[in-house]
Amino acid sequence: MNAVPLKVTEADGAITFDVQVVPRASRDRLGPVHGSRLKVQLTAPPVDGAANEALVELFAKSLGRRRADVAIVRGQTGRKKTIRVAGSTRDALLCRIEDE
Repeated sequence: MNAVPLKVTEADGAITFDVQVVPRASRDRLGPVHGSRLKVQLTAPPVDGAANEALVELFAKSLGRRRADVAIVRGQTGRKKTIRVAGSTRDALLCRIEDE
């Protein structure tokens, strides 16, 4: 795994990090990192919260957490969001990121 400049904050048993969402992609995917944000590609369209639901589901599945453990802290209506995942670690997240 390459060293990535993704800023992940660990506090109170949870991790918090920034993402850049790309809706209507050809497949769901975590990565690569662009600047200080994790690029997340989703097949869901940005309509009626579908992309937000897909984002929560993707992180829950990828990190082995319940959907209730994943929250969008900031950016509900934009492509730039801040995500909080309870019960996960920075290392667990970094292991799931695709480099290309």
